[in-house]
Amino acid sequence: MANRLPLIATYETESGTKPPHSKVRHDWPHAPVHRLDSRGTYIVTAATLHKEHLFAGADKLDLLETELSSLAPRYHWQLQAWAVFSNHYHFVGRSGEDEPRLNQFLSHLHSNTARALNRMDQLAGRSVWFNFWDTKLTYERSYLARLNYVHQNPLRHGLVRVANRYRWCSAAWFERTASPAIVKTIYSFKIDKLQVEDDF
Repeated sequence: MANRLPLIATYETESGTKPPHSKVRHDWPHAPVHRLDSRGTYIVTAATLHKEHLFAGADKLDLLETELSSLAPRYHWQLQAWAVFSNHYHFVGRSGEDEPRLNQFLSHLHSNTARALNRMDQLAGRSVWFNFWDTKLTYERSYLARLNYVHQNPLRHGLVRVANRYRWCSAAWFERTASPAIVKTIYSFKIDKLQVEDDF
């Protein structure tokens, strides 16, 4: 982590809140899901090909986060936590349908972002995404711990000193829109021993 600390100034905002250009505009549910049912609540991780840092830079991170947040509702997914980085992303989401269309959602997301990124870099046809991993969350404690894991992920990667200072994750939004009691409860869950695909 120590070798990444010089990057902190790049990723922190002065106020720790979402910048005005962010298109993430939804509210935290009144409470976390207490009954995990067949509709599906998942933690998802996706990585770029060879873990290359293809989304390095604010404009490319904005692209990925904006596409994620705008496509999710089109596929009836409610994002509850997310963190977007230069070579991978995580989110915890809940499907609003009995048959979650996760494959279609991620395929659309990856196609859109790959095309847009390749236009930005003038590299038509370049392969951008490698794979994704998803885990259905069926136990409340597992779900709450993974919410905290995703909110805190920028800190884990050494990009900021406090997670809510990273522009491209849900921590600041969560703290702003959830009740203090919910924030305190979710942030109390231990995350150091969770099994999440996160070798980036």
